[in-house]
Amino acid sequence: MTELEKSNFNNIIREIIKKSLFTERQIEIILNQKDLLKSNFSISKGAYYRQVGQSRDKLIGLFYSIILLRGLGILLPDDIDVISKLSEQISVINDSNVFPEREDEVINVIDKLIQQACNM
Repeated sequence: MTELEKSNFNNIIREIIKKSLFTERQIEIILNQKDLLKSNFSISKGAYYRQVGQSRDKLIGLFYSIILLRGLGILLPDDIDVISKLSEQISVINDSNVFPEREDEVINVIDKLIQQACNM
């Protein structure tokens, strides 16, 4: 995404997307497909639907990964609780304005919680 394009996400959400398996464009496409975001894409129909397919494949892979990790006891119930609580907080953050000076602090807390959950 070029700097001239306007993002649909705040800085915290963009930072989380960077650390995820998805690109910002793929998240926009998933939200658009689920009627959670109306966005105009300046790409051809073919390219858009190719990216829809790629996004769907990544989501399917993510769900299978969660099932596998949970089924093998790698993802524990406490980990799922942490993920759920962080998800709730992200929902709140997405719907509100966070002071720019607090953004790094929020991202650091999220990073620490994820690192603790992934401790091997």
